[in-house]
Amino acid sequence: MTKKEIVKAISEEIGMTQLKTKEIVQKTFNAIVDTLVKHGRVELRNFGVFEVKQRKPRKARNPRTGQRVDVPRKAVITFKPGKEMEQRLRELEQAMGGAPTGAPPQGESPPAAAESAPSHAAQLSEPPAA
Repeated sequence: MTKKEIVKAISEEIGMTQLKTKEIVQKTFNAIVDTLVKHGRVELRNFGVFEVKQRKPRKARNPRTGQRVDVPRKAVITFKPGKEMEQRLRELEQAMGGAPTGAPPQGESPPAAAESAPSHAAQLSEPPAA
């Protein structure tokens, strides 16, 4: 679902113009980003927690040349779903008769590379002020 689709759905539900709804949705997103940059954490009850974490510097290898390179530390944003979201996803999983789309089949673990990175991580342009 895109931001445009979210705006359309909300505007239809509350009877507000799409233009005004888009402004409100964008201001909400801006407030979340601003708070993450300034404070490093946004907790939305019944939804989840966004948090800025520091990924440690590490050594890596350039796959083309095989040369070792230093990867500097970087700020990433993690998301942990709230209890209500977790419950609704469990209900969806049960209704579908299995694991949600994108999840590994039961009994299988995710690839090792995915275990080392925080889930739902996205790069932040600047680390939060300490």
